[in-house]
Amino acid sequence: EEPKIDNSTQEPVNCTNHTAYVQCLPAPNITCKDHLGIEKVFTGHEVGFYKPIACRNVNGYSYKVAVALSLFLGWLGADRFYLGYPALGLLKFCTVGFCGIGSLIDFILISMQIVGPSDGSSYIIDYYGARLTRLTITNATFRKMQTYP
Repeated sequence: EEPKIDNSTQEPVNCTNHTAYVQCLPAPNITCKDHLGIEKVFTGHEVGFYKPIACRNVNGYSYKVAVALSLFLGWLGADRFYLGYPALGLLKFCTVGFCGIGSLIDFILISMQIVGPSDGSSYIIDYYGARLTRLTITNATFRKMQTYP
């Protein structure tokens, strides 16, 4: 089943430690043995197990509000004040958004979700909305050598 979404956070209900659990219902007439060897036949209406899904930590910072503040009041530093960066907000306010260049750069960085809230949480974005996922290469990542024809 799809996870139940909390309207205020737009994340699955009961999200703790970046994990939420979704009920999984086995198909009817599926027989499973548990670790004790007891067989159970499912009818399709009872929960077979709970599947862990990833969720994000959010603390009330809306992506839509951040982008709107950056677009319309970025030259006053309102976007940086909203996201919890008061020193940068004051600097942008005193320099009129670094003569407009800093406002444009901040608008791009906030729109691309590179700059987020200062507490390290994620933006509140609609569950099925446009959300960016950063891909990284680490030592645990397999890198396939490219072959040229």
